[in-house]
Amino acid sequence: MPDAAETGSSPMLEIAGARATIRLNRPRHLNRLQAEDLGELLKLFDRIEADSAIRVLVLTGTGRAFSAGYDLNSVAERAVSTNEQQSAGSAFEIVVNRLEDLAVPTICRLNGGVYGGSTDLALACDFRIGVDTAEMFMPAARLGLHYYRSGIKRYVTRLGVDNAKMLFLTAQKISAPEMLRIGYLTAMVPMDLLDEEVDRLAAILGGNAPKAMAGMKRAINEFARGELDEAAADQRHRDSMRGDEIKEGIKAFAEKRPPKF
Repeated sequence: MPDAAETGSSPMLEIAGARATIRLNRPRHLNRLQAEDLGELLKLFDRIEADSAIRVLVLTGTGRAFSAGYDLNSVAERAVSTNEQQSAGSAFEIVVNRLEDLAVPTICRLNGGVYGGSTDLALACDFRIGVDTAEMFMPAARLGLHYYRSGIKRYVTRLGVDNAKMLFLTAQKISAPEMLRIGYLTAMVPMDLLDEEVDRLAAILGGNAPKAMAGMKRAINEFARGELDEAAADQRHRDSMRGDEIKEGIKAFAEKRPPKF
């Protein structure tokens, strides 16, 4: 087991009841994502979404950091042309956007520092619970990189213009209390309470109506991006009013018991 942890591997999927966990697993390199990990993550997302028994996803890392981001050196070494390099960069953006649009609610369990592109990967999750020793920084300006459009939009819509400018333009590292203050963290806890807090939120999300949550999550994300599909949102609302979930929800409320969706 120590050897496997040292060597590391592609992201691992664990399923326990209604909860799926994806674990980034290259601890010796602070869980830096490699080009080959991107396709694997997309496959895991598809598998999770295809399993109706899974109600919540937790994304976390092995070891002392959540993730050091995307391995840009690996991209440069593999690229034989500018177009191939752009396509490798686009692949990371596709993974992050796919995570944001996943139907099930998502929690990022920030077990440590988060850097570079992985700050956007975590931001694509619905909730981020981090340890009080966590830190983050976005080094794009220091690297001479203009970040991809959807990542900048996510920063702006979730953290606000001023915070997005501070993080992108100064490329300065910030601590967990500051991450909490600007809204990057949903909650900040000591390491010994991290699992308890993640479990508590996962249990709440896992017990709520999956179709209603998926529809409202989609609408909230579309609102934030300024691209709400009004007709689709209205249709989901109408469908929910005569669906099985609302029948069970009302019945459970009347019977003073937890609903069983």
